[in-house]
Amino acid sequence: MSSTGTTGHEATGPRGARHERDAADRLLRAATRSGAHLIAEAASLVQGWAVLADPIAGAVYSTPAAAAADGVHAAAAPREHPHCTQHPAAGAVLVLAAAPTVPPGHACHVATTTAALLEVRGQRAAELRGEQMRLHTTLIRLLLDGHTAAVTETLGGNRLTHVTVYRLSGVDLPAAHEVLWRAVRPSLAPYADAVTLMGRRDGELVVAELHHGGDDGRVLRLVSRLSERHHLLAGMAGPLPLAEMPTAHSDAAAARHSATPDRRVVPADAVGASRLTPLLPPAPYTRWAGSVLRPLSPAHQHLLLVWLRTGSKPRAAAALGLSAGTVRARIRDLSRLLGADLEDATVRAHLLLALRAPAPAPGDDGDNDSDTTRSRNGSSPPGPPVPPVPPGPARLESLPDGLLDTEAVRTWAIGLVGGLKPHLRIALACWLRHHARTAPAAAELHVHRTTLAGWLTQCAEHLARNLADATVRAEIHLALNATRTGPDDPAALPRRGGRTYRRL
Repeated sequence: MSSTGTTGHEATGPRGARHERDAADRLLRAATRSGAHLIAEAASLVQGWAVLADPIAGAVYSTPAAAAADGVHAAAAPREHPHCTQHPAAGAVLVLAAAPTVPPGHACHVATTTAALLEVRGQRAAELRGEQMRLHTTLIRLLLDGHTAAVTETLGGNRLTHVTVYRLSGVDLPAAHEVLWRAVRPSLAPYADAVTLMGRRDGELVVAELHHGGDDGRVLRLVSRLSERHHLLAGMAGPLPLAEMPTAHSDAAAARHSATPDRRVVPADAVGASRLTPLLPPAPYTRWAGSVLRPLSPAHQHLLLVWLRTGSKPRAAAALGLSAGTVRARIRDLSRLLGADLEDATVRAHLLLALRAPAPAPGDDGDNDSDTTRSRNGSSPPGPPVPPVPPGPARLESLPDGLLDTEAVRTWAIGLVGGLKPHLRIALACWLRHHARTAPAAAELHVHRTTLAGWLTQCAEHLARNLADATVRAEIHLALNATRTGPDDPAALPRRGGRTYRRL
C-alpha cells in the first residue's frame, strides 16, 4: 500500500481534487478496520510516519514502530518539530511527518481527515464504553467472590493464572477512569496472555491485570503516570494466584493508605517493609513469632495484618470488604484468643513484628540444640548462644531477652529517634500510645491540639518519616521504647507557662 508524491499543480486542479478524494476513501476504508490501520494508511499517504500520541499511554499507534518516540516527543514539544503536522484527535494528538516531496496541502488534508475519523471512532467507542465498564465491574466482583473459573472461561484465556491488583482513590477519579480506559484499551480477548479489567467500586478505581505468572509492567507504568497527572493515591498487590484475588484486593487497599504525594503508588510488599526486622537474630525471632501466632489461622493473620497496616478498623473493613462492626467483633475474638489487649500500642507493635517474621527454615522445630549439633558435626562454626524461648505460648506484652535488647537494634533506634528534644519525644510517645489520635493525646499532655500538631510536624521533619503510615508509627514506638531512659511521662513535659502550656 503506497502512494506517489504529488506536485503543486496536481493539488490545485481537478486531478488534485480527485487525488484528495481517493486519499479520503482510502482513509475511510482503513478506519472501518481499526485505528492501527488508519494510522498506517495515513503514514503511507504522506510517505513518512504517523503517530497517535496519548499523554498517559505514550504512542497508541505508530507507523513505523520506530517512529513512536519521535511522535511522542513532537506532541510534547511541538515547537521543536516544526516539520510535523499535528492535530488533536480523540483525546490524543495525531502527529504526521510527511516526505519532502509531498505538498503541505496534501499532508494537511490527510491529517485533518485522519483526525476526524479518529474522532468518529472515539465517539463510537464512547457509546459502547458504559456497557463495557459495567461488564468489567461485574467480572471483578465475580473474581472477588471466588468465581475464577467462570471469569477465565468468559475471557477465554486458559493461561490466565495470576492477577495484579491496583486500587486508586482521589477527587478526579471519574476523569482518571476515562483516561486510563483509553490508554489501556481494554479488551476481553487476551492479548499477549494478559487481560486488564477495571471498574469503579465504592468510590475507588479497581484495576485487575490477569496474566500468566508475571506482568511486563505496562499497566504499572500507566497507573504511575495517571496518579501523577490526576493526583491519585494507589496501592498495588501481586502477582498472586487468581484464587487469592480477595487477598490481593485487600492488600492493595492497605498499601494505598501508605501512599503519599511524594510516592503515589505503593506496592503491598513495601508496606511494613521494616528496617528493624533484618537486625533481629533470625532463630529466636522466628520461634517467638511462631509461638505467638500459633493460635491464629492464615485468615486471622491476614485480617490482623490489614488492620495494623491501615491503622484503623473502618479502613480495614473497607479494605477487606466487610462491615466495621464485623471487623471489631473479629478483633475482639482474636484478642481473647491471643490473651492480649490489642488496644495497647506496645502489643500492636509486637504483633506487627510477629506478623512480619520470615517463615521458619525447613526442619526448624524450635529446638535450640540444632545449632549445637551442627557445630559438633563441623558443618558450621559455633555462633553466639541463642537465648531460649520461654516454654509455653509466648506473650505479646513483652519480648524474649536477646531480641530487641541488642547493640544492633539500639544503634538503629538511636539513629531513628535520637536527637529529639525532650518535649517532642514525650509528645510523640503519648500520641503513639493514643494510636495517633490528637485530641486525647493533647488532653493528657495538657496542651492545645494546635500545639501538639505543630510538634508532630517537627517530629516528622526530624525523623524524615511519614507519620500517617501506621507501620512507620509502630517502628517509631519500638525505637522510643528501646532508647527510653525514663518513663516519657507527660508530667515531665517541660512547661513555659501561659495559656498554651498551663501548669499541672
